[in-house]
Amino acid sequence: MLENIRLSFQGIWSHKMRSFLTMLGIIIGIASIISIVSTIKGTNEQIKNNLIGSGNNTVEVALWQGTQWELDIYSSADIPTGIPEVSDETCQQILDLDSVENVTRYNQRRSSDGVFYQNQSLSEVGIRGIDTNYFSTVGYVIRTGRNFIKDDFKNFRKVLILDQTAADSLFQNESPLGKTIEINQTPFTVIGVVDEASKFEPTINTIEDYYNYTNQSSGYLYIPKASWPIVYSYDEPENVIVKATSTDDMEDAGQKTADILNATISSSQTDYQYRADDLLEQARQLQELSSATNNQLIWIASISLLVGGIGVMNIMLVSVTERTSEIGLKKAIGARKSVILSQFLTEAAVLTSIGGILGVGAGIAMAQMINRVSGVAVSISVPASAIAVVFSMLIGIIFGLLPSIKAANLDPIEALRRE
Repeated sequence: MLENIRLSFQGIWSHKMRSFLTMLGIIIGIASIISIVSTIKGTNEQIKNNLIGSGNNTVEVALWQGTQWELDIYSSADIPTGIPEVSDETCQQILDLDSVENVTRYNQRRSSDGVFYQNQSLSEVGIRGIDTNYFSTVGYVIRTGRNFIKDDFKNFRKVLILDQTAADSLFQNESPLGKTIEINQTPFTVIGVVDEASKFEPTINTIEDYYNYTNQSSGYLYIPKASWPIVYSYDEPENVIVKATSTDDMEDAGQKTADILNATISSSQTDYQYRADDLLEQARQLQELSSATNNQLIWIASISLLVGGIGVMNIMLVSVTERTSEIGLKKAIGARKSVILSQFLTEAAVLTSIGGILGVGAGIAMAQMINRVSGVAVSISVPASAIAVVFSMLIGIIFGLLPSIKAANLDPIEALRRE
């Protein structure tokens, strides 16, 4: 085998230009496939990162009305019956899940009519009544001012924290600390501004990316959960946010949390259920959508491999014709058909393997060029590169089989007569 490989390299080197032109179809096909696979992998990772964000691994489990939309409460008349608040025992049950690291519960108003700063209506700002675990669970930190303390909850203090988005839109360059915001004619004092611990900005390449990944919210106001009934209603249903132990555990954590919460709903209540905001499923759907077109491109690129394989067969047939006398001499001194067959198969496999290796290198370079020119995310797949080289070797064996059989079946006397 080693002798066959040595002879193969010797033959390839003695016909450098012919060998390179023969490999060109393999190089182009492999390079095209590697660049497309790298683009698919990079785009899929970008989609996942854009949806999941900077890796806080949080999943929102919200109450839904049927399967159409998430429950929005505008007044006490909208509060459904048979759905209790999330108790401490239920929170502990969720926290006991292996896939859950932390859990928090909150009340929410998406449409905040009746919220004013001076004479300015803040109808576009959402409001959440949160517990002591909320900011640590979602990965928020206080940028200015202070966080809620136990006495704020214990004494039902009317204090409020804004997120950075709300602070920027409401107060611009002015400090919000100490300002008063009215919620249903009840004054709340701003004590702090909160923001993400590590700010994540999604990669936006197209207008579809903008609508898919950017947050269109005008921000949130946060008040102590204990003070929620001062401005809204008692016994309102609550939503939950769980922090999974890892990104891969998010789906499991969200689904199991939803199951625990749904078990607390009265059996007579069939119109509402808790559902997890499955970001990984959204990522998979977008990935499948983006991969569908790219997979078609892989099949198109594979045509060049077929063309390259035909070129290998052609050049090997020429090689057999050129080396007829050599084959006849070998058979005359006792070389078996299997020896001749393996020699030509090895030469074909080595030829296409070199083409495959060069194609992988060209594909990686092409993927990096695509990234620099168009900004499309790419990620090099080592398994795909290894498979591409093996596949190119198989092409050499398959398309070199016919010329190798022809060489092995030559009659030694007829072969020696040829010049």
